[in-house]
Amino acid sequence: MTKQKTFDELTFTDDFMFCKTMQNNEDLCRELLELILGKKIKQITYPEKQKTIEITSDGKGIRLDIYVEDENETIYDVEMQAIESKNLPKRSRYYQGMIDLNLIERGADYQELKKSYVIFICLNDYFGMGLHKYSFSSLCNEMPELQLKDEAEKIFLCAGGTAEDVSSDMKAFLDYLTKKEATDEFTKRLDHAVVQVREHEEWRLEYMTLYMRDRENREIGREEGREEKQRELIRKALEKGKSCQEVASLFDIAEEEVEDIKKSMLVNA
Repeated sequence: MTKQKTFDELTFTDDFMFCKTMQNNEDLCRELLELILGKKIKQITYPEKQKTIEITSDGKGIRLDIYVEDENETIYDVEMQAIESKNLPKRSRYYQGMIDLNLIERGADYQELKKSYVIFICLNDYFGMGLHKYSFSSLCNEMPELQLKDEAEKIFLCAGGTAEDVSSDMKAFLDYLTKKEATDEFTKRLDHAVVQVREHEEWRLEYMTLYMRDRENREIGREEGREEKQRELIRKALEKGKSCQEVASLFDIAEEEVEDIKKSMLVNA
């Protein structure tokens, strides 16, 4: 298990730092989108900071790192993916669907769906084909020149690429992600923004609160795991014919607890 970083150890590729840097520096966020998309964007707005979308009845939803709109009402969801994952394509599909469901009200016309981009910034070359940028849109299998034009785009930016397929500005940004060295004007401004986040005492406290909550949740999980393992050992001891009194003595627990486990075994038999 990877040891959780302290606040002072966070870099731009850590989720908390990425979100705080991009959410509180509109110009840098807009310039990053321009760099990724290769087009000018006049203005962006943040409907919500680290937007949470909950659609399903059980409350299962998604929390988006960076969710912004431009002057043409195009939606951009940008996710920092510093940890390797095997399910990014399915995650991008799920995120796209949840964004669409959030945009359109029940009974509204589908024409109201806005153009959207789901963008993952990865440290490795996720697809292993050597590219730094993989862009996906819906095409016809039989006629690849025929586009579906559903205005749903997915982009995977990969710092681990090896091809000569991006501009020098993009290469400088991708190198900054992996080498942590600012080499051009944009990455130097990014790095300065990261330093400013580290100096923000309110955000330091927020991160430490989240850090302690995560530690408590992990400890609860470990404790539940230990308890379940003990229950399994008790069940095995009972299956071998040991009495409740013997098992209680063996595990140093109340005999009533062993009797409850034995009753549950009989119910589930």
